[in-house]
Amino acid sequence: MSFSSGEKILDKIRKNAEEVKQTMVYKLRNRLATIADEEEACKNPYWAYMFAWEVKGANIEKCQEAACQDPKWAYCFARYVKGVNIKKCQEAACKDPAWAFDFALNIKRANIERCCEGACKEPGWAYLFALDVKGANIEKCQEAACKNPMSAYKFAMDVKGANIEKCEDAACQDPYCAFLFAQNIKRANKEKCREVCKGSKYEF
Repeated sequence: MSFSSGEKILDKIRKNAEEVKQTMVYKLRNRLATIADEEEACKNPYWAYMFAWEVKGANIEKCQEAACQDPKWAYCFARYVKGVNIKKCQEAACKDPAWAFDFALNIKRANIERCCEGACKEPGWAYLFALDVKGANIEKCQEAACKNPMSAYKFAMDVKGANIEKCEDAACQDPYCAFLFAQNIKRANKEKCREVCKGSKYEF
């Protein structure tokens, strides 16, 4: 193939690329989006977040409204975009326990109590919140964690200030967790745990 024919092929590729409509995702990933694309970007939470982060002069309030339709992008918006309404992002993020936890852990101006409420919608995240977030309401987290035997056991095992008796009551709803409780928690009522395990493969 000659040099000139190679140039013709490249010209054709360029022409085709110009004729193909660029998607919003393509524009955002390649930093080609402009203010003119804002309306389109705000039709999707992820696009709105990326637009606010990437495009100079973006309407932060408008983009935030769109991003906050999804807990994940509300959290990302609060963490990475300047000039945001933290409270608004937090309310959206706290609709999902995982993002409520991350919000409390990583956003400086987070309302820990509000995030705690969000995380405590699910036992596992309630346990992690008490374990990792400074200022967590231990009693509130424990109440939520104790809705699941394994989370109750982990809470007693790892969280300073845990009410061992309450955690034990919850853990003893399951023979395996009762067994673990008896084996690993110093202040466990072993007789109570043994009674729960009786007749199961965890009998001791």
